[in-house]
Amino acid sequence: MAGFPSETRWVARLTPRSTESVNDLLLAIGGLDVWERHPDTVVVAASEALLTEVERRGLARVERLATVAEFLEQTQQQQDRDGEGRSSE
Repeated sequence: MAGFPSETRWVARLTPRSTESVNDLLLAIGGLDVWERHPDTVVVAASEALLTEVERRGLARVERLATVAEFLEQTQQQQDRDGEGRSSE
């Protein structure tokens, strides 16, 4: 993705090639911080450089969801909204 430094960390959804499984993908790529694992996809935190390499090698389709910082901020905001209106016991 143009314009982002290679050290930018992303939360991304990886979908393995149709001939590969999530297990195969995880074995082929080191350095992934797995956040969610599903039968056909995996959500990870990884550097821009690593995601670019995954794309270059054709190992998986990469969908960048948000930078890690943006994702954590959005999550905190959602938790703050969910907590509003609740009384402490």
